[in-house]
Amino acid sequence: MKKPEAEWVSYRNVYKLMIRFEKYGKPKNLIQNHFQILTRQGNYAPDDLELTLVSKSMRLGLPLDAAGRANFPLLKSAYDENAALVVNHAPEQLMFQSRVSIIPRADGVYEMTELRAACEQAWAYLKNEDDATVAGKKCTGVKFAYGRNIAQALIRFRNGTQQTSALPVQDGNPFSNELPKINKIAHIRFTDVADKGQVLTQNAPVIITAMFE
Repeated sequence: MKKPEAEWVSYRNVYKLMIRFEKYGKPKNLIQNHFQILTRQGNYAPDDLELTLVSKSMRLGLPLDAAGRANFPLLKSAYDENAALVVNHAPEQLMFQSRVSIIPRADGVYEMTELRAACEQAWAYLKNEDDATVAGKKCTGVKFAYGRNIAQALIRFRNGTQQTSALPVQDGNPFSNELPKINKIAHIRFTDVADKGQVLTQNAPVIITAMFE
């Protein structure tokens, strides 16, 4: 296939990365995997970035969410045709990766037991992949990330006696403390909250990630 006259990365290379999650046989019902694009500086992809799958037989736009993530289609035809993932920015300025996160709930109510289990599932998967982010670390909590421009992130914790308290939100990064502060973050450390409590969100988070320390 003649490559498009635009900046591109190999669909096959990304396919090989993303299929690993699909083939992973241990529990993963509380986590999800996306194809994510970040800048080399650790910020989200530019607002005007467009991602398109191009092959001999198709041209498919892949929308990016607020965290720069796309649902990656695992298509045998695209793999066989050596398709290209085309972006309208120079690829060398971007980072392309698989990104595991916790599946959000439509009702905005998160049981602490499930958040702990989701963190452990994410840890186990990344450990299986020899990911350096979990080397010598354990699950310590979760991060609920909101847009930087949100007026107020309404997120609370409810304990076993039904008492609720607002959770503090601060500038941060859902992926690493060393990266630029690109979100408003509510940190929920397992040692700070009751095992049988709930996290209540009124605003849908951009992304929910596991904390490893």
